Amino acid sequence: MPDHVTCITACPIVNAHNPSGQGFRQRIVSAHNATGPVRPWSVTHDPRRTSWSGTVPYHFAREHRPHDLDALRALVAGSSHLRPVGTAHTFNDLPDAAAGAEVAAVSVAALDELQVGDDRTWVRVGAGLTHAQLAVALEPHGLALENLASLPHLNVAGAVATATHGSGVRTGNLATQVRAVELVLASGDVVTVRRGEPDFDGTVVGLGALGVVTALELDVVPAADHRQVVLLDGDPETLPDRLASILALGRSVSVFTLWDGSPDRVWVKSRDGDPELDLTATGLAPMTGEQHPIPGLDPVHCTAQQGVPGPWVERLPHFRPGFLPSVGDEVQSEFHVPFEHAADAARAVRAVGEHLAVALQVAEIRAVAADTLWLSPQFGQTTCSFHFTWVGDTVLADAAARVVEEALAPFAPRPHWGKHFTLDVRRAYPRLDDFRALRDRLDPDRTFVNPWLERVLLDG
Repeated sequence: MPDHVTCITACPIVNAHNPSGQGFRQRIVSAHNATGPVRPWSVTHDPRRTSWSGTVPYHFAREHRPHDLDALRALVAGSSHLRPVGTAHTFNDLPDAAAGAEVAAVSVAALDELQVGDDRTWVRVGAGLTHAQLAVALEPHGLALENLASLPHLNVAGAVATATHGSGVRTGNLATQVRAVELVLASGDVVTVRRGEPDFDGTVVGLGALGVVTALELDVVPAADHRQVVLLDGDPETLPDRLASILALGRSVSVFTLWDGSPDRVWVKSRDGDPELDLTATGLAPMTGEQHPIPGLDPVHCTAQQGVPGPWVERLPHFRPGFLPSVGDEVQSEFHVPFEHAADAARAVRAVGEHLAVALQVAEIRAVAADTLWLSPQFGQTTCSFHFTWVGDTVLADAAARVVEEALAPFAPRPHWGKHFTLDVRRAYPRLDDFRALRDRLDPDRTFVNPWLERVLLDG
Protein backbone atom coordinates (compact mmCIF):
# COMPACT_ATOMS: atom_id res chain seq x y z
CA MET A 1 0.00 0.00 0.00
CA PRO A 2 1.41 3.47 -0.84
CA ASP A 3 2.83 5.57 1.99
CA HIS A 4 0.05 8.15 1.75
CA VAL A 5 -2.46 5.48 2.81
CA THR A 6 -0.63 4.82 6.10
CA CYS A 7 -2.77 6.20 8.91
CA ILE A 8 -1.61 8.28 11.84
CA THR A 9 -2.02 7.24 15.48
CA ALA A 10 -5.08 9.44 15.97
CA CYS A 11 -7.23 6.54 14.78
CA PRO A 12 -6.52 3.44 16.91
CA ILE A 13 -8.81 1.25 14.82
CA VAL A 14 -6.71 1.82 11.75
CA ASN A 15 -3.39 1.21 13.49
CA ALA A 16 -4.45 -1.72 15.63
CA HIS A 17 -2.36 -4.89 15.40
CA ASN A 18 -3.91 -6.89 12.61
CA PRO A 19 -2.58 -10.48 12.64
CA SER A 20 -5.66 -11.81 10.87
CA GLY A 21 -5.00 -9.80 7.70
CA GLN A 22 -8.53 -8.40 7.75
CA GLY A 23 -9.47 -5.66 5.31
CA PHE A 24 -10.23 -2.18 6.59
CA ARG A 25 -14.01 -2.65 6.63
CA GLN A 26 -13.69 -5.97 8.48
CA ARG A 27 -11.48 -4.33 11.12
CA ILE A 28 -14.11 -1.64 11.67
CA VAL A 29 -16.83 -4.28 12.10
CA SER A 30 -14.64 -6.26 14.50
CA ALA A 31 -13.95 -3.16 16.59
CA HIS A 32 -17.68 -2.36 16.64
CA ASN A 33 -18.56 -5.84 17.89
CA ALA A 34 -15.87 -5.74 20.57
CA THR A 35 -16.35 -2.26 21.95
CA GLY A 36 -19.54 -0.82 20.50
CA PRO A 37 -19.70 1.90 17.86
CA VAL A 38 -16.48 3.85 17.42
CA ARG A 39 -17.14 7.20 15.72
CA PRO A 40 -14.01 9.32 15.32
CA TRP A 41 -15.92 11.86 13.28
CA SER A 42 -18.30 14.70 14.00
CA VAL A 43 -21.98 14.37 13.12
CA THR A 44 -24.37 17.15 12.22
CA HIS A 45 -27.85 16.15 13.38
CA ASP A 46 -29.49 18.87 11.28
CA PRO A 47 -28.12 18.23 7.77
CA ARG A 48 -28.61 20.60 4.87
CA ARG A 49 -32.15 20.40 3.56
CA THR A 50 -31.82 22.05 0.17
CA SER A 51 -29.36 22.85 -2.54
CA TRP A 52 -27.50 26.18 -2.56
CA SER A 53 -30.33 27.86 -4.46
CA GLY A 54 -33.07 26.43 -2.24
CA THR A 55 -34.84 24.95 -5.27
CA VAL A 56 -33.86 21.28 -4.80
CA PRO A 57 -34.84 19.49 -1.55
CA TYR A 58 -32.38 17.08 0.11
CA HIS A 59 -33.37 14.06 2.15
CA PHE A 60 -30.31 13.11 4.18
CA ALA A 61 -30.88 11.52 7.58
CA ARG A 62 -27.72 13.18 8.92
CA GLU A 63 -24.53 14.83 7.75
CA HIS A 64 -21.06 13.69 8.78
CA ARG A 65 -18.08 16.02 8.76
CA PRO A 66 -14.93 13.96 9.39
CA HIS A 67 -12.06 15.96 10.84
CA ASP A 68 -9.30 14.08 8.99
CA LEU A 69 -8.59 11.25 6.56
CA ASP A 70 -8.55 8.53 9.20
CA ALA A 71 -11.94 9.61 10.50
CA LEU A 72 -13.31 9.61 6.96
CA ARG A 73 -11.97 6.12 6.30
CA ALA A 74 -13.59 4.80 9.46
CA LEU A 75 -16.88 6.46 8.58
CA VAL A 76 -16.98 5.11 5.04
CA ALA A 77 -15.97 1.59 6.04
CA GLY A 78 -18.72 1.53 8.65
CA SER A 79 -21.48 2.82 6.37
CA SER A 80 -23.83 0.85 4.13
CA HIS A 81 -24.96 3.93 2.18
CA LEU A 82 -23.36 7.36 1.95
CA ARG A 83 -23.35 10.35 -0.41
CA PRO A 84 -20.52 12.91 -0.66
CA VAL A 85 -21.65 16.55 -0.76
CA GLY A 86 -19.75 19.74 -1.53
CA THR A 87 -21.10 23.28 -1.76
CA ALA A 88 -24.49 21.99 -3.00
CA HIS A 89 -24.37 24.12 -6.13
CA THR A 90 -26.45 21.60 -8.04
CA PHE A 91 -29.86 21.96 -9.61
CA ASN A 92 -30.96 18.34 -9.57
CA ASP A 93 -30.88 15.45 -7.09
CA LEU A 94 -27.40 14.19 -8.07
CA PRO A 95 -26.06 14.52 -4.49
CA ASP A 96 -29.28 13.50 -2.74
CA ALA A 97 -30.52 10.43 -0.88
CA ALA A 98 -33.86 8.73 -1.39
CA ALA A 99 -36.73 10.22 0.58
CA GLY A 100 -37.27 8.27 3.78
CA ALA A 101 -34.00 6.36 3.50
CA GLU A 102 -31.49 6.34 6.35
CA VAL A 103 -28.71 7.68 4.15
CA ALA A 104 -26.13 10.15 5.45
CA ALA A 105 -24.26 12.88 3.63
CA VAL A 106 -20.53 13.29 4.14
CA SER A 107 -18.71 16.61 3.78
CA VAL A 108 -14.93 16.73 3.42
CA ALA A 109 -14.69 20.46 4.17
CA ALA A 110 -12.04 19.75 6.82
CA LEU A 111 -9.67 18.33 4.19
CA ASP A 112 -8.26 21.69 3.15
CA GLU A 113 -4.51 21.18 2.83
CA LEU A 114 -2.33 22.43 -0.05
CA GLN A 115 1.01 21.01 -1.17
CA VAL A 116 3.03 22.55 -4.01
CA GLY A 117 4.95 20.16 -6.26
CA ASP A 118 8.73 20.48 -6.37
CA ASP A 119 8.70 21.61 -9.99
CA ARG A 120 5.84 24.08 -9.35
CA THR A 121 3.75 22.68 -12.22
CA TRP A 122 1.23 20.96 -9.95
CA VAL A 123 -0.35 21.17 -6.53
CA ARG A 124 -2.04 18.67 -4.25
CA VAL A 125 -5.35 20.08 -3.08
CA GLY A 126 -7.55 18.84 -0.25
CA ALA A 127 -11.02 18.01 -1.51
CA GLY A 128 -12.65 20.39 0.94
CA LEU A 129 -11.29 23.57 -0.63
CA THR A 130 -13.33 25.91 -2.78
CA HIS A 131 -11.73 27.61 -5.76
CA ALA A 132 -11.73 30.90 -3.84
CA GLN A 133 -9.90 29.27 -0.91
CA LEU A 134 -7.48 27.59 -3.29
CA ALA A 135 -6.68 30.95 -4.91
CA VAL A 136 -5.80 32.42 -1.52
CA ALA A 137 -3.56 29.44 -0.75
CA LEU A 138 -1.81 29.65 -4.14
CA GLU A 139 -1.19 33.41 -3.98
CA PRO A 140 2.00 33.28 -1.84
CA HIS A 141 3.45 30.75 -4.28
CA GLY A 142 2.74 32.87 -7.37
CA LEU A 143 0.66 30.09 -8.95
CA ALA A 144 -2.77 29.89 -10.55
CA LEU A 145 -5.18 27.60 -12.37
CA GLU A 146 -5.45 27.92 -16.14
CA ASN A 147 -9.20 28.42 -16.02
CA LEU A 148 -12.13 28.78 -13.61
CA ALA A 149 -15.90 28.47 -13.64
CA SER A 150 -18.21 31.49 -13.62
CA LEU A 151 -18.09 31.61 -9.84
CA PRO A 152 -15.25 30.73 -7.44
CA HIS A 153 -17.55 29.59 -4.64
CA LEU A 154 -17.60 25.99 -5.90
CA ASN A 155 -15.92 23.13 -4.12
CA VAL A 156 -12.93 22.07 -6.26
CA ALA A 157 -13.65 18.34 -6.03
CA GLY A 158 -17.35 18.81 -6.80
CA ALA A 159 -16.60 20.95 -9.84
CA VAL A 160 -14.21 18.28 -11.13
CA ALA A 161 -16.62 15.40 -10.44
CA THR A 162 -19.31 17.08 -12.58
CA ALA A 163 -17.00 18.41 -15.34
CA THR A 164 -17.91 21.99 -14.51
CA HIS A 165 -16.19 24.45 -16.83
CA GLY A 166 -15.20 27.97 -17.74
CA SER A 167 -14.92 29.02 -21.35
CA GLY A 168 -12.40 28.85 -24.16
CA VAL A 169 -12.18 27.07 -27.51
CA ARG A 170 -8.70 25.88 -26.52
CA THR A 171 -9.43 25.33 -22.81
CA GLY A 172 -10.89 22.16 -21.35
CA ASN A 173 -13.32 21.89 -18.47
CA LEU A 174 -12.01 21.96 -14.91
CA ALA A 175 -11.64 18.17 -14.77
CA THR A 176 -8.92 18.33 -17.43
CA GLN A 177 -6.66 20.13 -14.93
CA VAL A 178 -6.50 16.96 -12.82
CA ARG A 179 -3.39 14.80 -12.90
CA ALA A 180 -4.29 12.51 -9.98
CA VAL A 181 -7.35 11.63 -7.88
CA GLU A 182 -7.20 10.24 -4.34
CA LEU A 183 -10.39 8.68 -3.02
CA VAL A 184 -11.67 6.51 -0.19
CA LEU A 185 -13.44 3.41 -1.46
CA ALA A 186 -16.42 1.78 0.23
CA SER A 187 -13.99 -0.63 1.90
CA GLY A 188 -12.26 2.30 3.65
CA ASP A 189 -9.13 1.79 1.59
CA VAL A 190 -7.48 4.77 -0.10
CA VAL A 191 -6.48 4.63 -3.76
CA THR A 192 -4.78 7.15 -6.02
CA VAL A 193 -5.37 7.07 -9.77
CA ARG A 194 -2.94 9.02 -11.94
CA ARG A 195 -3.08 10.47 -15.43
CA GLY A 196 -2.06 7.80 -17.93
CA GLU A 197 -3.28 4.88 -15.83
CA PRO A 198 -6.09 2.71 -17.28
CA ASP A 199 -8.82 3.86 -14.85
CA PHE A 200 -7.92 7.56 -14.83
CA ASP A 201 -10.25 8.79 -17.60
CA GLY A 202 -13.15 6.99 -15.94
CA THR A 203 -12.41 8.16 -12.41
CA VAL A 204 -12.00 11.94 -12.73
CA VAL A 205 -15.60 12.79 -13.63
CA GLY A 206 -16.98 10.28 -11.14
CA LEU A 207 -20.24 11.96 -10.02
CA GLY A 208 -19.66 10.67 -6.49
CA ALA A 209 -20.39 7.12 -7.65
CA LEU A 210 -16.96 5.57 -7.06
CA GLY A 211 -15.94 6.77 -3.61
CA VAL A 212 -15.27 9.89 -1.57
CA VAL A 213 -12.63 12.08 -3.19
CA THR A 214 -10.15 13.29 -0.58
CA ALA A 215 -7.50 15.09 -2.64
CA LEU A 216 -6.65 16.08 -6.20
CA GLU A 217 -3.40 16.87 -7.91
CA LEU A 218 -3.97 19.76 -10.32
CA ASP A 219 -1.92 21.35 -13.07
CA VAL A 220 -0.99 24.95 -12.29
CA VAL A 221 0.62 27.83 -14.17
CA PRO A 222 2.51 30.94 -13.03
CA ALA A 223 0.06 33.58 -11.78
CA ALA A 224 -0.46 36.64 -13.98
CA ASP A 225 -2.89 39.52 -14.10
CA HIS A 226 -6.04 39.11 -16.15
CA ARG A 227 -8.44 41.61 -17.68
CA GLN A 228 -12.00 41.53 -18.90
CA VAL A 229 -14.10 43.78 -21.06
CA VAL A 230 -17.80 43.71 -21.82
CA LEU A 231 -18.87 44.34 -25.40
CA LEU A 232 -22.29 45.19 -26.82
CA ASP A 233 -23.55 43.29 -29.84
CA GLY A 234 -26.20 45.38 -31.52
CA ASP A 235 -27.02 42.80 -34.21
CA PRO A 236 -28.40 39.73 -32.43
CA GLU A 237 -30.08 38.49 -35.62
CA THR A 238 -26.70 37.57 -37.11
CA LEU A 239 -25.21 36.20 -33.88
CA PRO A 240 -25.42 32.54 -35.03
CA ASP A 241 -23.36 33.33 -38.14
CA ARG A 242 -20.69 35.11 -36.08
CA LEU A 243 -20.77 32.89 -33.01
CA ALA A 244 -17.67 30.82 -33.74
CA SER A 245 -15.52 33.90 -34.39
CA ILE A 246 -16.87 35.70 -31.30
CA LEU A 247 -16.12 32.73 -29.05
CA ALA A 248 -12.53 32.79 -30.33
CA LEU A 249 -11.94 36.45 -29.44
CA GLY A 250 -10.13 35.77 -26.17
CA ARG A 251 -8.89 33.24 -23.67
CA SER A 252 -12.37 33.03 -22.12
CA VAL A 253 -15.50 34.35 -23.83
CA SER A 254 -19.16 34.36 -22.74
CA VAL A 255 -22.11 35.62 -24.77
CA PHE A 256 -25.09 36.67 -22.63
CA THR A 257 -28.44 36.82 -24.34
CA LEU A 258 -32.17 36.79 -23.63
CA TRP A 259 -33.04 35.15 -26.97
CA ASP A 260 -35.62 37.89 -27.53
CA GLY A 261 -33.91 40.03 -30.16
CA SER A 262 -32.52 42.56 -27.70
CA PRO A 263 -28.77 43.39 -27.90
CA ASP A 264 -26.46 40.69 -26.60
CA ARG A 265 -23.43 41.33 -24.38
CA VAL A 266 -20.08 39.60 -24.68
CA TRP A 267 -17.59 39.09 -21.81
CA VAL A 268 -14.00 38.68 -23.09
CA LYS A 269 -11.28 37.73 -20.61
CA SER A 270 -7.54 37.74 -21.31
CA ARG A 271 -4.27 37.08 -19.52
CA ASP A 272 -1.24 39.38 -19.59
CA GLY A 273 0.71 38.50 -22.71
CA ASP A 274 -2.32 37.45 -24.75
CA PRO A 275 -2.80 39.12 -28.17
CA GLU A 276 -4.57 42.48 -28.13
CA LEU A 277 -8.32 42.27 -28.64
CA ASP A 278 -9.18 43.01 -32.28
CA LEU A 279 -12.82 44.06 -32.77
CA THR A 280 -12.45 44.74 -36.49
CA ALA A 281 -15.47 43.43 -38.41
CA THR A 282 -16.97 41.89 -35.25
CA GLY A 283 -19.87 44.32 -34.87
CA LEU A 284 -19.02 44.61 -31.16
CA ALA A 285 -18.37 47.79 -29.18
CA PRO A 286 -17.05 48.26 -25.62
CA MET A 287 -19.67 49.09 -23.01
CA THR A 288 -19.19 51.86 -20.48
CA GLY A 289 -19.86 51.14 -16.82
CA GLU A 290 -19.84 47.84 -14.95
CA GLN A 291 -22.35 45.20 -16.03
CA HIS A 292 -24.15 42.30 -14.36
CA PRO A 293 -24.80 39.25 -16.57
CA ILE A 294 -28.49 39.48 -15.67
CA PRO A 295 -29.81 42.78 -17.03
CA GLY A 296 -30.96 45.21 -14.35
CA LEU A 297 -29.10 43.67 -11.42
CA ASP A 298 -26.48 45.59 -9.45
CA PRO A 299 -22.98 44.68 -10.71
CA VAL A 300 -21.45 45.17 -7.24
CA HIS A 301 -21.26 41.36 -6.95
CA CYS A 302 -19.35 41.06 -10.24
CA THR A 303 -15.63 40.99 -10.90
CA ALA A 304 -14.08 44.25 -12.20
CA GLN A 305 -14.41 44.98 -15.91
CA GLN A 306 -13.32 47.84 -18.19
CA GLY A 307 -9.95 46.16 -18.87
CA VAL A 308 -8.70 46.82 -15.32
CA PRO A 309 -5.92 44.30 -14.49
CA GLY A 310 -6.34 42.04 -11.49
CA PRO A 311 -5.67 38.56 -10.09
CA TRP A 312 -6.93 35.56 -12.03
CA VAL A 313 -9.53 34.63 -9.39
CA GLU A 314 -11.00 38.15 -9.62
CA ARG A 315 -11.29 38.22 -13.42
CA LEU A 316 -11.88 34.71 -14.81
CA PRO A 317 -15.11 34.21 -12.79
CA HIS A 318 -18.03 36.55 -13.41
CA PHE A 319 -18.70 36.90 -9.68
CA ARG A 320 -16.50 38.00 -6.78
CA PRO A 321 -15.55 35.45 -4.12
CA GLY A 322 -17.03 37.36 -1.18
CA PHE A 323 -20.46 38.03 -2.70
CA LEU A 324 -23.61 36.12 -3.59
CA PRO A 325 -23.17 34.75 -7.11
CA SER A 326 -25.90 35.12 -9.73
CA VAL A 327 -29.38 35.56 -8.19
CA GLY A 328 -29.71 32.75 -5.68
CA ASP A 329 -33.39 31.91 -6.17
CA GLU A 330 -32.95 30.16 -9.50
CA VAL A 331 -32.77 26.95 -11.48
CA GLN A 332 -30.04 26.35 -14.04
CA SER A 333 -29.78 24.14 -17.13
CA GLU A 334 -26.96 23.72 -19.62
CA PHE A 335 -26.59 21.73 -22.81
CA HIS A 336 -23.39 21.04 -24.76
CA VAL A 337 -23.48 20.40 -28.51
CA PRO A 338 -20.61 19.66 -30.91
CA PHE A 339 -18.97 22.94 -31.84
CA GLU A 340 -19.53 22.40 -35.55
CA HIS A 341 -23.27 22.70 -34.87
CA ALA A 342 -22.95 25.96 -32.91
CA ALA A 343 -24.61 28.20 -35.51
CA ASP A 344 -27.50 25.85 -36.24
CA ALA A 345 -28.04 25.16 -32.55
CA ALA A 346 -28.14 28.90 -31.82
CA ARG A 347 -30.73 29.37 -34.56
CA ALA A 348 -32.81 26.55 -33.10
CA VAL A 349 -32.82 28.11 -29.63
CA ARG A 350 -33.56 31.56 -31.02
CA ALA A 351 -36.57 30.10 -32.86
CA VAL A 352 -38.14 29.08 -29.54
CA GLY A 353 -37.01 32.16 -27.64
CA GLU A 354 -40.52 33.53 -27.15
CA HIS A 355 -41.47 30.32 -25.30
CA LEU A 356 -38.61 30.80 -22.83
CA ALA A 357 -39.28 34.39 -21.81
CA VAL A 358 -41.56 33.66 -18.85
CA ALA A 359 -38.89 31.50 -17.19
CA LEU A 360 -35.60 32.95 -18.43
CA GLN A 361 -33.44 35.33 -16.41
CA VAL A 362 -30.46 35.12 -18.77
CA ALA A 363 -28.71 32.68 -21.10
CA GLU A 364 -24.99 32.25 -21.68
CA ILE A 365 -23.10 30.71 -24.60
CA ARG A 366 -19.55 29.42 -24.17
CA ALA A 367 -17.05 27.05 -25.80
CA VAL A 368 -15.17 24.19 -24.11
CA ALA A 369 -12.34 22.14 -25.62
CA ALA A 370 -12.47 18.37 -26.20
CA ASP A 371 -11.04 15.80 -23.79
CA THR A 372 -10.85 12.03 -23.18
CA LEU A 373 -12.67 11.76 -19.83
CA TRP A 374 -15.38 9.13 -20.09
CA LEU A 375 -18.28 11.08 -18.55
CA SER A 376 -17.20 14.55 -19.62
CA PRO A 377 -19.69 16.30 -21.93
CA GLN A 378 -16.59 17.22 -23.94
CA PHE A 379 -15.54 13.59 -24.38
CA GLY A 380 -14.26 13.43 -27.96
CA GLN A 381 -15.70 16.80 -28.95
CA THR A 382 -15.18 20.53 -28.49
CA THR A 383 -18.57 21.92 -27.56
CA CYS A 384 -20.66 25.02 -27.84
CA SER A 385 -22.43 25.20 -24.51
CA PHE A 386 -25.84 26.80 -24.00
CA HIS A 387 -26.52 27.75 -20.39
CA PHE A 388 -29.85 28.98 -18.99
CA THR A 389 -30.53 30.67 -15.67
CA TRP A 390 -34.23 30.19 -15.02
CA VAL A 391 -36.47 31.70 -12.36
CA GLY A 392 -36.80 29.82 -9.09
CA ASP A 393 -40.23 28.44 -10.03
CA THR A 394 -39.31 24.81 -10.70
CA VAL A 395 -42.44 24.11 -12.77
CA LEU A 396 -41.72 26.99 -15.15
CA ALA A 397 -38.03 26.12 -15.27
CA ASP A 398 -38.74 22.49 -16.10
CA ALA A 399 -41.15 23.41 -18.88
CA ALA A 400 -38.66 25.85 -20.41
CA ALA A 401 -35.80 23.33 -20.18
CA ARG A 402 -37.89 20.78 -22.06
CA VAL A 403 -38.47 23.31 -24.84
CA VAL A 404 -34.71 23.81 -25.17
CA GLU A 405 -34.05 20.07 -25.08
CA GLU A 406 -36.47 19.53 -27.95
CA ALA A 407 -34.95 22.39 -29.96
CA LEU A 408 -31.42 21.03 -29.51
CA ALA A 409 -32.33 17.35 -30.00
CA PRO A 410 -31.03 17.22 -33.61
CA PHE A 411 -27.56 18.15 -32.36
CA ALA A 412 -27.16 15.34 -29.77
CA PRO A 413 -26.88 17.56 -26.68
CA ARG A 414 -25.15 16.42 -23.53
CA PRO A 415 -26.29 18.15 -20.32
CA HIS A 416 -24.19 19.56 -17.52
CA TRP A 417 -24.39 16.89 -14.82
CA GLY A 418 -25.10 19.38 -12.06
CA LYS A 419 -27.93 21.25 -13.81
CA HIS A 420 -31.61 20.53 -14.42
CA PHE A 421 -32.37 18.30 -17.40
CA THR A 422 -34.74 15.52 -18.46
CA LEU A 423 -32.74 14.03 -21.35
CA ASP A 424 -31.97 10.32 -21.58
CA VAL A 425 -28.20 10.55 -21.84
CA ARG A 426 -27.23 6.89 -21.71
CA ARG A 427 -26.54 6.69 -25.45
CA ALA A 428 -24.61 9.97 -25.47
CA TYR A 429 -21.53 8.54 -23.74
CA PRO A 430 -19.61 5.84 -25.65
CA ARG A 431 -17.69 4.77 -22.52
CA LEU A 432 -20.70 4.52 -20.20
CA ASP A 433 -20.54 0.71 -20.06
CA ASP A 434 -16.88 1.01 -19.08
CA PHE A 435 -17.84 3.44 -16.31
CA ARG A 436 -20.48 1.02 -15.04
CA ALA A 437 -17.89 -1.75 -14.94
CA LEU A 438 -15.49 0.53 -13.07
CA ARG A 439 -18.21 1.39 -10.57
CA ASP A 440 -19.01 -2.31 -10.07
CA ARG A 441 -15.34 -2.99 -9.38
CA LEU A 442 -14.75 -0.08 -6.98
CA ASP A 443 -18.15 -0.08 -5.27
CA PRO A 444 -19.60 -3.60 -5.65
CA ASP A 445 -22.07 -3.13 -2.78
CA ARG A 446 -23.37 0.18 -4.20
CA THR A 447 -22.52 2.17 -1.10
CA PHE A 448 -22.49 5.43 -3.06
CA VAL A 449 -25.39 4.82 -5.46
CA ASN A 450 -28.49 6.99 -5.12
CA PRO A 451 -31.76 7.33 -7.06
CA TRP A 452 -30.30 9.93 -9.46
CA LEU A 453 -27.43 7.65 -10.50
CA GLU A 454 -29.74 4.67 -10.93
CA ARG A 455 -32.26 6.67 -12.94
CA VAL A 456 -29.88 8.64 -15.14
CA LEU A 457 -26.82 6.46 -15.69
CA LEU A 458 -26.65 3.06 -14.08
CA ASP A 459 -30.03 1.44 -14.66
CA GLY A 460 -29.77 -0.58 -17.84
